[in-house]
Amino acid sequence: QLVESGGGSVQAGESLRVSCAVSGYTKNYKCMAWFRQVPGKEREGVAAIYSDGSMTYFLDSVKGRFTISQENARSSVHLQMNNLTPDDTAMYYCAAGAGGGGNCYKEHFHYNYWGQGTQVTVS
Repeated sequence: QLVESGGGSVQAGESLRVSCAVSGYTKNYKCMAWFRQVPGKEREGVAAIYSDGSMTYFLDSVKGRFTISQENARSSVHLQMNNLTPDDTAMYYCAAGAGGGGNCYKEHFHYNYWGQGTQVTVS
């Protein structure tokens, strides 16, 4: 099971951390990722991390501003978002997937399990 928390409304330039509580069999998946989606657009991969932390992925537009981390034996996965802009406004989803060859995919169709989402609004 994946349960997101920590979304909210902030001003441009501020920071926010969203978290995903990971439980049950979803802990066994090699890749944990954050996606975001705005109405009318496809869900896009924002960041991903491999189970041992050896590989991370970031969407070009968030590189240098967002970090992804996991703790407590992958019971929690966090997305720290700094210097937020209005373009970061979206519903953010946590996802779990198998990955491949030691890498995590950025496309949403590679992920099997999803949380319910948490809204991030930047104005």
